[in-house]
Amino acid sequence: MATEGQAPAVDAHAHVFTRAMPFAADAHSRPDYDYGVDAWLADLDRHGIAHGVIAAASLFNDGNAYTLAALAAHPRRLRGTVIVPPETDVATLRQMADLGVVGVRLTWRRIDELPDLDSDPWRAFLRRIADSGLHVELLSRSASLPHLLPALDKAGVRIVIDHFGVPSRDNAERHVGTDALCRALDTGRVWVKLSAGFRMSFDIAAEVTDRLLAHVGPNRLLWGSDAPFVNHEGSTRFGDTIDLYRRLVPDPAIRAAIDRTALALFFNEESPA
Repeated sequence: MATEGQAPAVDAHAHVFTRAMPFAADAHSRPDYDYGVDAWLADLDRHGIAHGVIAAASLFNDGNAYTLAALAAHPRRLRGTVIVPPETDVATLRQMADLGVVGVRLTWRRIDELPDLDSDPWRAFLRRIADSGLHVELLSRSASLPHLLPALDKAGVRIVIDHFGVPSRDNAERHVGTDALCRALDTGRVWVKLSAGFRMSFDIAAEVTDRLLAHVGPNRLLWGSDAPFVNHEGSTRFGDTIDLYRRLVPDPAIRAAIDRTALALFFNEESPA
């Protein structure tokens, strides 16, 4: 169980899936269990979390049907992101937005050659994402951020960055990535998730959290559990992720401000007093 303290208002990053869903050919993991939307909602209820945002899982490539069904079943409580090919038209993106989709996830953490965002199809695709009122949800290594973030900003899209910007264990590389995060945050169109901290050392997660809070404060930060902790299921429980968050951000007032950020960004709401 999580320690005492007010629960986060929004879990801004979790994956839902069943064993019936087809894996992508290049899936880096193949979970042999279900973590359906009802299981996630039960975890949210158990820990007093009112809202959630589904992060499209790269394990299933552009298989979005389960996410869209979950959003349709829980329109007040849930939002989500999708993975779609860059040829996706604006009408399709807007239809997804009407169902509760808030962003398009770009999962580039494990690719060696990044796409040229200044050329089509990516240039036109990013414009359509922006025109549809969606953001880009970016999962990429810290070393790539100095290249990717200015290119995405040039395209005029809002950006939500996953997992602290995936900070490198290499000090120099990590600092370069965090510098790029801070420059991007200065644009006012970027947010960073304090999510999946269990996938890195506490010292690295704390270093990046402290740097981001010192640079921009809580108004551009979000928290996410990364449930169901793929590849870490045996060592991480839902309550552990909340405990880690409270260690990284011990001030309840700052966490309340992060709640307000998430509610405004994803649900157009203010947090309760």
